[in-house]
Amino acid sequence: MLFDFGYISIRWIWVALTIILALIEVFTLGLYTIWFAIAALIMVFISFLDISLPFQLLIFIAISSVLLFFTRPLAIKKLRIGREKTNVDSLIGIHALVTKNIGEFEMGEVKIKGQSWSAKSENNSEIAEGTKCEVVRIEGVKAIVRPLPETGQDINSNI
Repeated sequence: MLFDFGYISIRWIWVALTIILALIEVFTLGLYTIWFAIAALIMVFISFLDISLPFQLLIFIAISSVLLFFTRPLAIKKLRIGREKTNVDSLIGIHALVTKNIGEFEMGEVKIKGQSWSAKSENNSEIAEGTKCEVVRIEGVKAIVRPLPETGQDINSNI
């Protein structure tokens, strides 16, 4: 026999592998080892068939690969892993009100959702106090803004 585990059945090795891989997934949360754990669980049942260990390993690799490459992207999309906006990222696109003039070579201030932020113009132009603008990006602790075109709408509810 190529592989001899003594009195330990190959089924128990698949069970142990399932538990170990599931525990690794619990602690890493990367959605990688869960697919191998599922494949190992399937192998527990397949091991009841009279199939040699090398073929069981090939079946395990095939099942793991199919699960990893075809179901992981769907799971990530459904669970939205890695796509959560941070607090700062959620400010991009929000309307702001200039509370201190923004000069060509000096920073000003804007009020975003009730909080004051140091601000700079997107294209280094001057923006007067009281101008409504949009947050383009955040660089460190300062907001990069551009003035909104005058539409006559009151956006104070977004500021």
